[in-house]
Amino acid sequence: MIRVGIFGYGNLGRGIENAIRQNPDMELVAVFTRRDPSTLTIGTDGVTVAHASDVADYKDKIDVMILCGGSATDLPVQTPELAKMFNVVDSFDTHAKIPEHFENVDNAAKEGSNVAMISVGWDPGMFSLNRLYASAVLPEGKDYTFWGKGVSQGHSDAIRRIEGVLDAKQYTIPVENALEAVRSSSEPELTTREKHTRECFVVAKEDADKARIEKEIKEMPNYFADYDTTVHFITMEELKRDHSGIPHGGFVIRTGKTGANKENNHVIEYSLKLDSNPEFTASVIVSFARAAYRLSVKGEYGCKTVFDIPPALLSIKSAEEIRKELL
Repeated sequence: MIRVGIFGYGNLGRGIENAIRQNPDMELVAVFTRRDPSTLTIGTDGVTVAHASDVADYKDKIDVMILCGGSATDLPVQTPELAKMFNVVDSFDTHAKIPEHFENVDNAAKEGSNVAMISVGWDPGMFSLNRLYASAVLPEGKDYTFWGKGVSQGHSDAIRRIEGVLDAKQYTIPVENALEAVRSSSEPELTTREKHTRECFVVAKEDADKARIEKEIKEMPNYFADYDTTVHFITMEELKRDHSGIPHGGFVIRTGKTGANKENNHVIEYSLKLDSNPEFTASVIVSFARAAYRLSVKGEYGCKTVFDIPPALLSIKSAEEIRKELL
């Protein structure tokens, strides 16, 4: 059995817990929280709930630690710290900062002789793999990625961290005309702003400066600054009534040409439609946790991304079963 720890117990942490139940080669050993452990009720009987400050006590009791914090401020600190003690997997999703995060985590993981998987999920993650496969198959072509319509957990979390914000949901919405242009194989040149819009529903504290909050959202680098962003201020009741779900999805499309005169057009499209963003993300993470454990058993260490993992390491099936059933 692969012994798993969950560090952080929000939407993603609960999704990880559910995903572990669907993988019979894994068992949940402990959940770590920054809250008072006595106030946290989890869904698995007999599993320890411990304070985050006690995580080092579990160094030899956990094979893979799955980190469920936010990319804005949690993971840049937590992943390197924990990679010194455990094999870890995180879902760091600030694309522009992945090279920096990789370097920091790689140094820490090598120091601890552990395997650290970063940026695991569906984007970055599954979408990243499809971009790689498609560009290798169609070397003369163009990549396009569209997200949504759906709730972005990372962007919603970034808004919630703004002073004066009680809660928020952010929707990423593809621009339909841009999507149609890409599928036509016309290879349009699209700016970030032309591909998506962002819509934010924000619950502010009673005395909060809403103009300042809106300005901070719209000017936030790596999140909103490059998009047409609409901010709606609503009540907590409206947020719970109208925005309680966490759906998402999107499309990875590559268009390319083949032939002596490049006369033949091809479109590779991979799409996801997700009722629950965190539960699907958790399912991806758990499969890569298996791969991280298997690499560790082989004596490997250092930081890895989805590009570094042979697909067979993700599956509970044997190599023989994979060849027979899936090849």
